[in-house]
Amino acid sequence: MKVYFVGAGPGDPDLITVKGADLITRADIIIYAGSLVPPEIFETRNKTARIYNSASMNLEQVTAVYLENKEKPGIIVRLHTGDPSLYGAIQEQIDFLKENSIDFQVVPGISSFQAAAAAMGRQLTLAGVSQSVIITRAEGRTKLPPSEDLSILAKAKTTMVLFLSVDKPRRIMEKLIPEYGEQTPVAIVYRVGWPQEKIVYGHLAELDKLVEDNKIERQALIFIGNFLSSDSEGYEKSRLYAREFSHGFRKADNTDG
Repeated sequence: MKVYFVGAGPGDPDLITVKGADLITRADIIIYAGSLVPPEIFETRNKTARIYNSASMNLEQVTAVYLENKEKPGIIVRLHTGDPSLYGAIQEQIDFLKENSIDFQVVPGISSFQAAAAAMGRQLTLAGVSQSVIITRAEGRTKLPPSEDLSILAKAKTTMVLFLSVDKPRRIMEKLIPEYGEQTPVAIVYRVGWPQEKIVYGHLAELDKLVEDNKIERQALIFIGNFLSSDSEGYEKSRLYAREFSHGFRKADNTDG
């Protein structure tokens, strides 16, 4: 069997790619992260497909499924939340497949940070405000390289998105406030794309209170940066669509009026 790592999107069943949805309908085996991927994602599956919920499986149990079916025809779909390239734990699986000469392909998906930006109606990169996005996490059981400590990354003062960190608000404040300042806007986006979706806005100095008051313990993203400020504050309009700006597909219009 060939293994397909499919990005299932952030939770909304309609946000899986056409390619991912097609693979689900053809899959002989589906392995999904049950704590993060709703079963509605694979409602269109072949009813003979075998389903494994990896929430109760360890790595060896997952790779055993690959190995046991190596010589059989068909498709294994490994459903990961969001896009598999971000915090997806796919590299260790890919390495196993390579070592055992099992064919595979990665099918990208919509990341939760993209879905969250859409839910907020916000552009993460604004001319004159922020042209870069830092995607990272606060240190916990998974250690950060010293060069990626939040206090170092914060020196860029650009848009920051924190995964897997909502349970560490005080640590985040301690690391970020010296660079960003207390009044930098923040947003906490809980379970984007799910029925329980919630978006909470505030400032960095009150991050711990926002988390506590809204009883958010996990499955949330934290956004930090001035891209969250009022629409009227400080960004420059795109030059791409400026009337007086020429590019390969349009000549500038410098006439008055």
